[in-house]
Order: sequence, then C-alpha cells, then structure tokens
Amino acid sequence: MRDEAAHIEGLVRDLAAQDFSSEVEVFVADGRSTDDSVELLRRAAREAGLTLEVIDNPAGTVSPGLNACIRRATGDLIVRMDCHSSYPPDYLRRNAEAIEETGAWCVGGQFLAFGRTRVERAVAAATDSSFGGIGWTRYSDTEEPVEIDTVPYGAFLPDAFRVAGLFDESLVRNQDDEFTLRIRLAGGRVFFDPRIRIQYTPRGSYTSLFHQYREYGFWKTVVSARYRRLFSARSLVPVAFVGSLAALGVLAPFQAQARWLLGAELAAYGCAAAAFGTAAVRRRKEPWSLLPAVVAAYPTFHVAYGVGMLQGVLRVVRQGAGRPHAVGRVPPEPAKPSSTA
Repeated sequence: MRDEAAHIEGLVRDLAAQDFSSEVEVFVADGRSTDDSVELLRRAAREAGLTLEVIDNPAGTVSPGLNACIRRATGDLIVRMDCHSSYPPDYLRRNAEAIEETGAWCVGGQFLAFGRTRVERAVAAATDSSFGGIGWTRYSDTEEPVEIDTVPYGAFLPDAFRVAGLFDESLVRNQDDEFTLRIRLAGGRVFFDPRIRIQYTPRGSYTSLFHQYREYGFWKTVVSARYRRLFSARSLVPVAFVGSLAALGVLAPFQAQARWLLGAELAAYGCAAAAFGTAAVRRRKEPWSLLPAVVAAYPTFHVAYGVGMLQGVLRVVRQGAGRPHAVGRVPPEPAKPSSTA
C-alpha cells in the first residue's frame, strides 16, 4: 500500500471476514505513505482483532513490496491482496481450492471494477467491455477454471518463487505479466478461475488514469523486448491507433487523402466508443448522464497505452531491455495450500 487511507478500513474488514478456516499470516508492505495509512491500518487491525505485520518498503513501488512480504511468508500458499481492492469472504478459500483442483503454480480470478465517484464509475463501466482497458472480460462467460497467460494479483505456491525467482524489482508495472511468463517458462501453469472475484476501485481522475495506462504500455514494451515475445496481438492495437493518428495528422495539411483517412478513423473510433459505452451503461444500470464520461475513458486508455508503448520502444532502442531472468525447470514439491496462507 501507499497513501491508501480511504481504503484501509475496507481492506481490514475484508481480511477479518475471510471464511478460510486455517491459519493466516498477514504482511503489509507500506511504500512510505504520507496520509496516515499505517496508523489507520494498525488501529483498524486492533479493533478487528487481526494480527498483521507492517513492512517498510522504501522503494515505494510494487515489486520490492511484494518481495519483502514473500521473503517473510511461511504458509503453503502466498496470496497477493492490494489495498486498492475489495475481497469477498471466500477469497482466500477459493484461491486455495483452485490451486488444489488445477495443480497450477498460480491462480487468479475475475477483476471487477466498481467506483463511487462519477469518474470512478465511468472508468469502471468503460473497462467492462472488450473495447475497454482490461482484458479479463475475455473470460467473463467461463464457468470452469481455464489455463491462461497471466492473472490479476494472483495466489502462488511458494515453490513458484523458488523455481522462477521473485518479482522483478526493475519493473514499475507489468511485473505480474513478467513473473507469470517465468512460471510458464519454468514448466508451471497459470489458471483463471471465475469463482475467484476481486472488486477493484479504478482511478478517480482522467489524469491519473492516463498516467496509469501510459506506464502499462511502457513496461509492457520493455518486458516484451526483454523476452523477445509478443504477449498478445491485442496489445498492439493502441500503439497502432496512436501511430496512425500521428502519421495522418502530420500528412493531413498537405494531402486530401490523409485528411479523409484521419476523419474516417476518428469517426469510426467515436462510433465504436459510443456503442460500447452505451452497452456498458445499460448493462451496469448507470444513468445515461454518465455516458459522455464513459466514452471519454476509452481514448484515455488507448492513447495513454499507445504513447507508453512508443516511449517504451524509444527506451529499448536507447538503453536496451535488459536480460530476462533465468528460471529452473524443477517441478515444485506437492503442497497443501488449504492448511495455511
């Protein structure tokens, strides 16, 4: 966590309400919060009768905080739970059951976005479609666990870290994609289980949303270059969109055909954004007055992601992508994740 005062009490309530019947240890890596998050966390934990340990994360980014917690964990299952999200009472139990049922090294579930403010609700609605910023909707109709490339947050067998290593601390974003790739390279499997649900609170402003998705695109490019593989063709669409707009924008003052193509592309995009936004508003039973805010979220996702990918390409050209982590191919010992987490 870092500066998550608004979400602390909800997180503690979720942890205290878990129906997982065996022993649980809780570590919270704090990235030097400046908003009293640590004090609020400790007070809420005392009131809920929840024992936890706060770990200082001076780097302030996700990977070092995760690794600090993983190094201290002694359970048979390591479950990541970020402070910006909410978790149903069966969250830990569902993860443990999914690990046992699938034999996977990592499992995860549905990433459901819900907001409170107008912008948060608009962003949540925008992500709730194949046109939006989250790819998990591809599996929204799945009823059984399905093998997948990566999952949000994730629950891991400890041996996954023994074989594949820890999270890459050089990555500000996309550390989960990179780590689950190493799991698969080491011979492990990653499963999506729709019975596992996470409720996520999206960014509350378009500026912070743009920054978030620009970083996603940037680090996605770095990781792809590092391993010399494309994670999905879908991830190339935003950079193609941004690149084509830039190229046509440069040519438009001089070429009528470029002006026509630019207008046609923008019109097609606007129609698609309006159509998907309308469907999302209707599906989520939001007021129609929210539709313009939902439509505005789509170009924020796509332009930010595309710009980030272009910046990532420039970074790779100038500095290189770095070397991929070495991974072993030693199968992990059978674990009993239902005993402790």
